[in-house]
This record gives sequence, C-alpha cells and structure tokens, in this order.
Amino acid sequence: MTDTRARRLKPSASEYSVHDRVVPSLSVRVYPTGTRTWICTVDGRKASLGRVDLVPVEDARRECFRLQAEGIAPAREVPIYRAFALGVWRESWADRCKPSTVRGWDHVLNGRLLPEFGSLRLDRITRQAVQDWFEEYSRTAPGGANSALRLLRQSLKFAMERGLVDSNPAASVLPNRRPRLSRFLSRDEIRRLNEALDRHAGGRRGMQADIIRLLLLTGARKSEIVRLKRREVDGDRLRLADAKTGPRTVHLGPEAREIIERRMNAPGEFLFPSPAKPKRPLYGNLPLWQEIRREIGVEDVRLHDLRHSYASQCVIEGVPLPVVSRLLGHRDPAMTLRYAHVSDPDVEAAAERIGARISELLSRSATDPTF
Repeated sequence: MTDTRARRLKPSASEYSVHDRVVPSLSVRVYPTGTRTWICTVDGRKASLGRVDLVPVEDARRECFRLQAEGIAPAREVPIYRAFALGVWRESWADRCKPSTVRGWDHVLNGRLLPEFGSLRLDRITRQAVQDWFEEYSRTAPGGANSALRLLRQSLKFAMERGLVDSNPAASVLPNRRPRLSRFLSRDEIRRLNEALDRHAGGRRGMQADIIRLLLLTGARKSEIVRLKRREVDGDRLRLADAKTGPRTVHLGPEAREIIERRMNAPGEFLFPSPAKPKRPLYGNLPLWQEIRREIGVEDVRLHDLRHSYASQCVIEGVPLPVVSRLLGHRDPAMTLRYAHVSDPDVEAAAERIGARISELLSRSATDPTF
C-alpha cells in the first residue's frame, strides 16, 4: 500500500477495506462518503489510526506495530444518538447560543432528529438511512429538511471529533436547492392584501391579521413579532432584546403603533399569546396567510416576502441602502442588497427616462456646437 494508492481508492455503495501487504493487520477502510481511514486490527479488536489524507502510510505502519506489541484497549462504548445529542453535544453549544437559537435547535432536535435516529447507536446511523429520511422530509418541507440536515451534520461531526465514529454519514447527503427568490408585492397586491386583512380585523383571526399587517408595516421578521413582549414596547419603538442579529430597535409608524396599542390589552407577557397556552407566544404557521394568499391571487408569495416588500418599497421611495439596512436590522449592509429588488415596471420606467434624457443630450450636442 502506498499513500497515492490509498488516496485513490474509490468509494462504493457500502464500505470496504483493502489490506496493506507490508503489515497485513493494517488496512484502509473506505466509506461511501469518500472518507478513507487507516485501521489496525489486533486479536479481533480494531483501532482507527486516522484519515489517509492526514496520516502517511509509514506513520500508520509504525503505530500499527506499536499496537501489535502493546495491544489495543477495549473499544469505547458508542452511545445511542438520543443520549449523545441531549448530553455532551447539546451541552457543547446550549450555553453559548442565543435563547432563540436554542429554542429553534431544540425544536428540530426533538421534533425531527430524535424520532428518526434517537434509538440508534451512533455507528449504526448509515448514509442510506440519512438519505431516506431526508428525501421523505423534503417532500413536504424542503427548507425544513435542509435545516434539520445541517443540524444532523453538526452533531455527527462533533461525534467524529470525540472519536465516537469514524465518518459522518450525513456529510455527503446533498441539501435541496433553494432558489433565491426576488418576489415581492406590487402596490396593487399590497392594496388587495390590505383589503383582505380589513375583512378579518376583529374576527376570530384578528390576531393573525394584526401579525401579518405588522410584518408588512415594519419589515420585521415573523419571530420578532410573534414573540414580542410587553416590556419591549417603548412608545413608537420596539426594543427587541432577542432578535436574530442581536438586540435591535424597530420604529413604528402610526398604523403600526395603533396595532401595538390594541395588543397591549392582551393578558400575560406576550402581545400575541397562543390561544391554547396563553403564557406562551403564538407558534407555528398562520392559517390566515394561506387563505389570504389564495383569496388575492398571490400563492407564490411567502410570509417572509412581506419583509422583501417592505425593503423594496423603501428602495423605490429613494431610501438609502444604509438606512434600509438599519431598518431591517442587518449587521452586514451587504445583506440588504438581496432585499433591494426593484420591480420590472420600475426598471423599465427608469430605462425610458434615462434613454430619453441621453437622446435629448445627443440631439442638443448635434445642433448646438457649443453644447
């Protein structure tokens, strides 16, 4: 076995091993993910000596000779995924993350990962099992499947770093391609949305209507509005303590202030409490949004696109991008560029104005030599 040959061994659908002719107890284990690891076997026990791309064959042989002389310690017990994920892995990040991040990751962990992999030993989680789970989840929620896959990858990478598994079976599972959307509401669609929300104001879905209207009026994220607390309201400002990018201020116009003042009458800490559990904020999707999308003919518009619409209207009205960035709560002003889409009619109108102006200048220069 040579370093070059070891690195060129091709992965297959299942893992396999190729033994070294110089030291027969040394082999290269090739995983479906493409990872190649040196393995030393002594008296039926196996020890991983490191990845082929990091450990030269001569070093692997020397270490294998040493293990043949001294023996391999009993293998470390491999925990099931539930014990590992809720134990050492969660402890490694829970205290360092924002409370909202912890809530989100716990939701994915408890709702998606543990039901599927919780009872499996870490070394029994295969790439095929991950692929099958991911494809099934992707049929109904491709974006959610991507988020859950990212979390699974992180947890199994941590398991590799702790020496509990030799490879990460989730590493080579490809996420769903998510097109970067530039959809936002036109002025006519905003008018129709406003009329639809008026029809639901004060009804049994009035709270959802208020949330949707606030998203459009402020450009805030859904999580920032539905989890809004009474103590975060400060006159014509919302001082959000746990926004996605850290504490930030959301400025309120007259109509937004009116909604907030009305919601201040809600009992408890949250302005938009869950009907089932009033001590908690409203959670999950907004059924009213799905209904209104169909009603006004904008089924291709996501709830988050209301944030795009807010940003785009700012740009159309001439608000400088640095100001838009602050309104949206972006740490990096460059992030604002992906929200600053301008509708085709606006582009066409601008092109016509610029073209007419240049034509005028060209005409004047042709008839007036002093121009």
